[in-house]
Parts: sequence; structure tokens; C-alpha cells
Amino acid sequence: QVQLVESGGGLVQPGGSLRLSCVASGIIFSGFNMGWYRQAPGKQRELVATITRGGTINYRTSVKGRFTISRDNAKNTTYLQMNNLEPEDTAVYYCNAALTKMYWGQGTQVTVSS
Repeated sequence: QVQLVESGGGLVQPGGSLRLSCVASGIIFSGFNMGWYRQAPGKQRELVATITRGGTINYRTSVKGRFTISRDNAKNTTYLQMNNLEPEDTAVYYCNAALTKMYWGQGTQVTVSS
């Protein structure tokens, strides 16, 4: 069974940092494109960052220079390092794996508040 398990969320003050992790199982991880999405209350889910199976990285404009996506194929894990967090980053963050199908994790809450 395919599973994506996120961790690392929490409460942080503006300007702080968090590192999210997503551990995948049930897929050939190195063959999948990975991504992070987020959904804030009352808003649609939006793409935050992607890293393809070939290593190509893209970010939404609002997180460029602050967030870094990476992957470790040996650990079946993708990461999202988030620095200089802003209240607008508050959302549930979801891990995504995509190829011919799309898989989602359960999400981890990130709250940025003073």
C-alpha cells in the first residue's frame, strides 16, 4: 500500500524555521516526481514546490529564496526546509508523489504566529 507520511510541522514565530519531511513507501521512490502543497482555511490547495525524478526544482513565487525542496532517494524521503516563515505560510502542508497516478500524504500543520 502506498503511504506518504509527513512530519515536522508545528507552531513557530514569524521569521522562524521548520523542516518538513515526507517518507514514502509502496512506490519506487526514485521514479516519482515529488512535491509539497499547502492548504489554508478557506483557500484551495496550492503548489509550494516540486522536485522531479530528474532533480528539476520549481517554487511558487512567494516562497522563492525562503524554502528549499530536496530529496534523498536512498531514504525514500523528500524535505521542505522553510526559513523566514511568515503568517501567510500558515497551512496544512501535504506531500505529493506523482507519475501515472498521484498520491497524497495526510498533511502536517504549520502555524506561523507571534
